[in-house]
Amino acid sequence: MPPPPPPAELGGSQISSLLEALPGIASVLRSPVADALVRAIRAAAGVGEFTLDDAEELVRYAVRRGLIGPDEGDRVLADVEGPLKAKGGRRPPHPTKQRGAGAGGGAAAAAKRKAAKKKSRR
Repeated sequence: MPPPPPPAELGGSQISSLLEALPGIASVLRSPVADALVRAIRAAAGVGEFTLDDAEELVRYAVRRGLIGPDEGDRVLADVEGPLKAKGGRRPPHPTKQRGAGAGGGAAAAAKRKAAKKKSRR
């Protein structure tokens, strides 16, 4: 009996079956670069938001792959940093990344910030 094929030789239907059999695995396997690309496409169409974190992820990817040099990546990030921060700042970390206690994210923290903002207007 021949050995099973290595994972790199799995066919599309086999991968689809695995993704269906293991709920949640797709979100773990999804690349941060893929997320940034999707957000860039949606932002370009005017139906989504693109953040500085997305820009940084795409620039790191381009530099790693040799598509652009590190100097050009730094220049691009410097060009977009101000406008992207002005539009909304940074988004929360990728869901698969650990967050420390007291990181200041989530609905409870947003409610506290909103309450504090209302108090400061009075």
